[in-house]
Amino acid sequence: MKTEQQYFEEAVSLQTYMDKMETHKENSFLIYNEFEVPQDDEFIVLLKEKQPRVLVITEDWCGDAMLNNPILRKIAEAANIEVRTVLRDENPELIDRYLTNGGRSIPMYLLLDPAGEVVGKWGPRAPILQKYVMDGRAELPAKEAPDFEEKQKVFYSKLMSKYTSKPENWLAVYGDIRSTWLPVLQSSK
Repeated sequence: MKTEQQYFEEAVSLQTYMDKMETHKENSFLIYNEFEVPQDDEFIVLLKEKQPRVLVITEDWCGDAMLNNPILRKIAEAANIEVRTVLRDENPELIDRYLTNGGRSIPMYLLLDPAGEVVGKWGPRAPILQKYVMDGRAELPAKEAPDFEEKQKVFYSKLMSKYTSKPENWLAVYGDIRSTWLPVLQSSK
């Protein structure tokens, strides 16, 4: 069984992944070009000091990845850390180690220490965005309903709009990654 470090060594950079995207590329770069990492000395300084690496499990058709990956890329650039990506659908044995409520939810970010051990993880979305998703899904008709697909498309369209047009959602992603990883970085040697 391959280790997370081995996956990392074989993976492509987040920049290369984003450059090769076919779905959601325009929206992902819209966020990337607009988002600025908050002036958060402690988090960025610790990332620079500890030099963890991040292994991203993702797919370019995923709306959550469209939102989160450019934010992670900006964090990585600010801290000068390396981030590499693997595709979920090509690596079921890896994503199956990091299921969310039994599902293969993405993106999943694995924080690796210099020895290649997983010391933290984050994903698939910040709590406020989880609430948007759960509230929106609760309003959908049953899957068997004749108008389910149409209403689901409308819901996803509204969700993508919230993801791309509201900088407060970008800050929520940043804040949740920060609050998840900061204690890990503070406690690491």
